Amino acid sequence: MKNILSAFLVLTLFISCSKDKEANIDYVAKNELEIKAYIAKNNLTAQRSNTGLYYIINEPGTGAQPTATSNVTVAYKGYFTNGTVFDQSSAAGIAFGLNQVIKGWTEGITYFKPGGSGILLVPAHLAYGSYDYNGIPGGSVLIFEVKLISIN
Repeated sequence: MKNILSAFLVLTLFISCSKDKEANIDYVAKNELEIKAYIAKNNLTAQRSNTGLYYIINEPGTGAQPTATSNVTVAYKGYFTNGTVFDQSSAAGIAFGLNQVIKGWTEGITYFKPGGSGILLVPAHLAYGSYDYNGIPGGSVLIFEVKLISIN
């Protein structure tokens, strides 16, 4: 009986450690390659920030740019590099504080002025990291078509 309990404990620890290792995978290099391949495949011209966020400004907009703490209204469509849509707002958009969203948005939306639109290609470390979140698998590159409607 003692051997069975010991074996069970070792197996439990092994499984726990395996899950921890999966949750701590560094996706930075993997995401970088995935984003570059997506840009090439779709013949896009994107800029890369120092954080690893890629962005495309289709329309810069006019007026002041928001800051990382601004409250904004944004219309968006979010999808994976395979084209599968995971979230989308109405054309009227949604209002939120840029300090309340993923890092990729906190940074990326500040590149636009009201009326501006473009694409954010967000690596996992600027989104949900290695962890699954609301149907988004850990380590996922997220692509957002965004339109900054207003700074509130």
